[in-house]
This record gives sequence, C-alpha cells and structure tokens, in this order.
Amino acid sequence: MVTQLKEAFLHGDLIQLVPTNEEDLDFVKMAEQAPENAQFVGDWPREQHRAALSDPDILHFTVFNTSHKRAGYVILTGVSGSDHNINLRRLVVTQKGTGYGTEVLHLVKRFCFEVLDAHRLWLDVVDDNTKAQHIYKKAGFVREGVMRECMRYPDKYKSLIIMSILSQEYDLVK
Repeated sequence: MVTQLKEAFLHGDLIQLVPTNEEDLDFVKMAEQAPENAQFVGDWPREQHRAALSDPDILHFTVFNTSHKRAGYVILTGVSGSDHNINLRRLVVTQKGTGYGTEVLHLVKRFCFEVLDAHRLWLDVVDDNTKAQHIYKKAGFVREGVMRECMRYPDKYKSLIIMSILSQEYDLVK
C-alpha cells in the first residue's frame, strides 16, 4: 500500500518517475554528458550512480514519457535526514521544450512535501543557466544566495545560485 501511494505521486500527465536501475545507467551517463546538459550538471562516474541506487539517503529516478521512452533523470539526496532538508541534486531532461522539466519539478515537490514530509527542498543552479533559474522561480523556489566561483570548468570558474522552497510555501502554491 505504501509503495502504491508513493508511486501515485510519481505519475503526471506527460511523464512518470521510475526508480533508476542498472539498465538505465547508460542513458543516465549519455544524458549528463550531452553538450546541452554537461555545461550545467556534474558528471558522476558510473560507479557513483550505481552506488546511489542502493544508498538509503538518495533517490535516483529515471524520467519516462507517455511513449515509455527515457526522457531524463532526477537525483534527490538527504531524503533520510532528520532535518527534513532534501536536495534536488540533479534534474536532467533530454527532450527540451516539451514541458517535461516543469512536470518533473511539480512531481518532485509533491513527492518531497507530501510523501517524504520535507520541510525544505533546495537546489543549486549554475549562474549562467538562466532558463533553469526562471523555471525554478516559476515553480516557487526562492533565491537564497550565491556560492561565488565554486565550480571549476575547463575555461573558467562559475558561481552557483542556491534556491529553495519551504513546506509552508509549497502549501501556498500547490
């Protein structure tokens, strides 16, 4: 019953979030290494993704569209923490402009606040990823601050913007 309840929160009109398994890891690596994504997300070694699949503090989901094709992935960390402070560690959508990213955010927020009883859902976003910042803001995330030049890229350092949404804010926008 509990599993069915959780699964109900992971289905939307356009996509569903399914726990990632070993067979999904080739897709996950391809998605994070694609040029349109690599500039904004980190590149975990395959072993790190594999370890995340069995880590009780991490939820790793593959995004599937209504045609049952992989369309992205999501990683949540801190899910078993006593402070109820969950990190949306990674959100990658491979089919841009489809509305999948917006629906993934909606499902993740609903799952974190209504199933996992989160108090705060937070993320960091590269400062030059203005499109993602706009989507997060539209989804109710508030900018908290900047970690200046903390990410090293081949040609320069980039800053990360910290954004979050609190449970009481989620209750107002759901």
